[in-house]
Amino acid sequence: MPRVVHFECHADDPERVAAFYRDVFGWELVRTADPYYILLRSGGPDEPGIDGAVKPRVPGSSFTNLVGVASIDDTLLRCIRAGGEIMMPRRTVNGLGRVAYCADSEGNVFGLLEREAGEEG
Repeated sequence: MPRVVHFECHADDPERVAAFYRDVFGWELVRTADPYYILLRSGGPDEPGIDGAVKPRVPGSSFTNLVGVASIDDTLLRCIRAGGEIMMPRRTVNGLGRVAYCADSEGNVFGLLEREAGEEG
């Protein structure tokens, strides 16, 4: 079955939003030969999850990804400090965990997911 294998974050200022994700999540920024495409490494090759990139905005584009975090509260605070905004405060989704939605420094919306103890997938 096809799965999400990469994500792209579209931005008017790719450098600024790449720095936002570095500051909030600690993701590694990797420069490519294309100066308008910045890779985001969100973990090591043995960790579950996917990596992505930041690129110039494509008109009409949007995509929402949920980022797994150890603490929603800590991440929301880092988001605000990095110039982001809370779009939906944290709430509990039974069988999944705690979720919240934020916007990065470019207005792109993303979700946070703090799994409940024992929750998978």
